[in-house]
Parts: sequence; structure tokens; C-alpha cells
Amino acid sequence: MSTLTGTPLAPLLARLFEEANAATSPAAARYSSQERARLLNSKTEYRDFYGSMKDLWLAVSPETGTLLYMLARSTGARFIVEFGTSFGISTLYLAAALRDNGGGRLITTEFEPSKVTRAKANLAEGGLIDLVEVREGDALETLAADLPETIDLLLLDGAKALYPEILSLVESRLRPGALVIADNADFAPDYLTQVRSAAAGYMSTPFGDDVELSMRLG
Repeated sequence: MSTLTGTPLAPLLARLFEEANAATSPAAARYSSQERARLLNSKTEYRDFYGSMKDLWLAVSPETGTLLYMLARSTGARFIVEFGTSFGISTLYLAAALRDNGGGRLITTEFEPSKVTRAKANLAEGGLIDLVEVREGDALETLAADLPETIDLLLLDGAKALYPEILSLVESRLRPGALVIADNADFAPDYLTQVRSAAAGYMSTPFGDDVELSMRLG
């Protein structure tokens, strides 16, 4: 049995997904589909947009969460960086892989204080808080320093317009063979152009409906 399928994590994740699916946001109705698409691609208005939607979990799917665990576990990841903690569902999957890999360090970042508080509580309930450092603030600042010398896996699941910038912040620390997983990558066309470029130093492919899986080349 893995950490992911045992107690307390499995029942905790089941409950969190139920809460995520039931969550609503009073602010969501005020955005048209066109306005939402524009804000998702904005490099200047993302704080206001995501702040207004703070009641929504914006979580990975159970399938993507399982994929994250499998990728981190199978590659023996010990040092992981996550952009976009939200309520910590994806963080739980990644931290579970670290636990089953024998330990490590996961740095995750979230600018919404209420989400930071809840994510830490969820990680504590799941028995994984000792593996995770939650950095509160804008990821362009929180991930600009004090990163591990070598990073095995990077998850991009925050403001989509910032995917290229966040990748650039940590790129020099990605070891050859390191994996970069971008959730909802279809909303990040600049990022897709970047990692799919022959000169970028990645092997990259769509994985599932909205995940881009990239591997750092040597």
C-alpha cells in the first residue's frame, strides 16, 4: 500500500474533491467567457482575477493528481517545485510521492492568504506537512531565490500567463531528465510555443486533455 492509497490521505483526498466540486464563487458570474479568456492570458491583471475567484478550488483532477504521483514516484523525485498551491490537492499528491520515495522537499507557492492557511491544514491532516514549504506571495518573487540546487520535477498550475516566466525562474536548476508538468496548458499558448521549440532544450508532448508533459534534455 502506498501513502496515496492509505489512511489518512485517501479519505482526505476523497473529501477534498467533494468540497472542490461543490464550491461556488459569487464573482464567477460577472465574467463573460471572453473576459475570462482575456484575464487568463493577462500578465498584469492575474492577481485581481484569481483573487476574486478565491472561493474556487481550481484543483487538478483526480486523474491528473494520480499522474503527478506516478511521475514523481517513478522518477525518484526528491526536490519538487509547485507553482499554484490553491487548497493543496496537487501538493498532497506530490508530497505523497516524496514520502514514498524516502523523503525530500517540496516548495509550493500561493498568493491568496486564505488558501495558504487551508492548504497547510490539509497537509497537516494528511501527515505530509513536514515535507512541504508553503511560500506565501507572488511566485515571481517567492520562487526567485532559495531554490534547491537541483530540481527533479516542476508543476505549473497557477496563473497561466506566467508559465513562461516561472519556468525561466527555475530552469537553471532543472536537472537533465527533470519533468515539467503544466496543467491547463491550452490556456498558456506562449508557454507551449516555448517548450515545443526545437531550440528550447525540452522534449514536450500533450498528455491527456489539458496537460503538457515536458522533459528537460541534457
